[in-house]
Amino acid sequence: MRPAEKAAFDVTALKSRLMVTALVCSSQERYNAFVTRYRAELLRNDRALQAYFNRVFGRRGQQLRDEYTTQLANSESQNGLSQGSLFCQNNVPLFDKVMAVPEQGLADFAAGQAIAQPIAVTPCPAAPAPKKGKAKAKTVSSKSTKSAT
Repeated sequence: MRPAEKAAFDVTALKSRLMVTALVCSSQERYNAFVTRYRAELLRNDRALQAYFNRVFGRRGQQLRDEYTTQLANSESQNGLSQGSLFCQNNVPLFDKVMAVPEQGLADFAAGQAIAQPIAVTPCPAAPAPKKGKAKAKTVSSKSTKSAT
């Protein structure tokens, strides 16, 4: 998984947690403010997530992405049920925290949240940086020699 794809999964998980929190805790206005503020970043991450599913699963990408989104929301709902009356107390403050994050910092903030994913989300190590300096290209030249006889 590429780093941008990992970030997209993190942001999607955060968005799902906030959506469930909004529904369970009657905080729809706060969720709408979050979506409005981070619209560009959310759209960028949404495209990266779709690109991942299309790249990895081909024609089944959309179906599997939909299943992932459903599983993520179900997982957050189960989290809410397990916390009972503490769910809102534990999660509504997340709106204040996220709204204090600079617009371009949403992915970093999302990565720092402990939100369970329904699938394994592990980034691949980055490719090594190319060596600095100019590399000389080797060329092969063949000179034809004519011999006079």
